Parts: sequence; C-alpha cells; structure tokens
Amino acid sequence: MAPATVRRSRSLTQTVVTALSERIRNGEFHVGEKLPTESELMESFGVSRTVIREAISRLQAGGLVETRHGIGTFLLEPQNEQQLRIRTESILTMLDVMAILELRISLETEAAGLAALRRTDAHMQQLRATLDEFAEHIRKKTGNAVVSDVAFHLLVATATGNRYFHDILKQLGKAIIPRTRVDSAALADDDRVRYLERVHLEHEDIYNAIARKDPDAARAAMRTHLANSRERLRKAQETVAQKG
Repeated sequence: MAPATVRRSRSLTQTVVTALSERIRNGEFHVGEKLPTESELMESFGVSRTVIREAISRLQAGGLVETRHGIGTFLLEPQNEQQLRIRTESILTMLDVMAILELRISLETEAAGLAALRRTDAHMQQLRATLDEFAEHIRKKTGNAVVSDVAFHLLVATATGNRYFHDILKQLGKAIIPRTRVDSAALADDDRVRYLERVHLEHEDIYNAIARKDPDAARAAMRTHLANSRERLRKAQETVAQKG
C-alpha cells in the first residue's frame, strides 16, 4: 500500500473513531447495547470494511466496546477512574497504611517540588490558613486536626498545577493520614499533642520551602515528613507486637 494511501486510511479510521466516540458520549448507544453492524457502519460512513474494523479495534483498546465473535460489538460500562481506583475500605491494617505511605512518598515528594516551582500567592495564602487552622486544633485539642492535615496535602497537590496529583490524593481521602486508621501516637505510648506538634513543624518546613520557590528543599521536606510518618507507624506496630 502506498504511503499516501496508508495516511488516507489512518485519517479515515480516526474520523470514524472520533464520530463513534462522540455518539457514545452523547448517549446514542447504551451500555450493553449492540452497535450497528460492519455493513451498516460502512454505509453510514462511506468507508471500507478495513477502516471500520480498525476503528472498532481502537475502540476496543480504549475499553469502550467489546466484540463477541459471531454476535456483534457491544458498548461497555465507561471505565473513567476505575483503572486507577484504590479501594480505601481495604486499607485496614498498619501494614496497609505503611504501603500507602510508600506510595505517597513517591507521589507527594515530586508534588512538593512542582508546587515550589508553580505555586501562586493565592496558593500560599490557602496553605498558610490551613496550617494556622491545624495549629489552632492542636492548641484547643479539638480532635479535628486531621481535617486540616488532609487539606494541607491536597493544597500542595493543587499548587502543582497538575490536577492528577490532587485527584489521586482526593480519591484516597482521609486514608492518606495514618491517624485516621491507626492512632500510632497512642499505640506507641506517645503524647498526642507532642505528636501533632511534630507533624505541624514538618508541615511548616514544607510550606517554607514552597514559599521560597526551592523545589529541592520542598522535595526533601516532604520526603522527611512522610518518612517520619512511616517510621512512627513502624514503631507503633512494634509496640503492638510486643504487647501481644
């Protein structure tokens, strides 16, 4: 096949893929419903069987449709976030939380660096307000510090300008903060106020590095903060094991 013919075939295939995707998004087809036959699609788009088959193949690769041999092609349930979904109800033990912390160290360390490069004055104002709320919860011993803790990490993710950092952390929700699943301070016989004060100081280090627009320092501060959380949790686990 000549190069010009190949390019034309690819262009036609993309046209069909785009048109069918649009019809699917517009609700013209419903989940589980059979799409028109190859012959009907060929007539509708005025293209060859090869083009239609290639277009259906692309839709299959995208998880939009499923072809059942000898029966036809059917619309599948939209995947959306399911491929990245982490079921927070399965985060039950300290080992589960430690595994989540390992994920967060990788994700949030880079997020902090990007936030330092891309943050705006508005981001800094929001971060400052959240840190002040956290400190106030510690002072008043309200028990609501976790809310401000989660908010702080989500705001750092937002300041990256890359919504996927925020989306992944938001999906985890309060599960990103170990205290909501396991009270590691209590298990380790630690004073809860001192524990929260240390967390607050670590947050302040992250904030200051982002404020200075120092990505290396921001990454280091976030990594230290999350590594400390992991170490506190590890010690708590050891304490529980020793107590039997």
